[in-house]
Amino acid sequence: MAVPKRKTSRQRRDTRRATHAGVAPSIVECPHCHSPRTPHRVCPNCGMYNGRQVVKVEE
Repeated sequence: MAVPKRKTSRQRRDTRRATHAGVAPSIVECPHCHSPRTPHRVCPNCGMYNGRQVVKVEE
């Protein structure tokens, strides 16, 4: 069985774990209805994307 020859230092351990943090999703304002939405997605409130109606939304 493989066993480490030396103890892993705190710096090496923590550097490896530095990329594990979660990232909050970015929020942009819909240019049509001004409600918050995620970028590059159809607006869930009005159904617009890239200046045109993509999804018909029931009022």
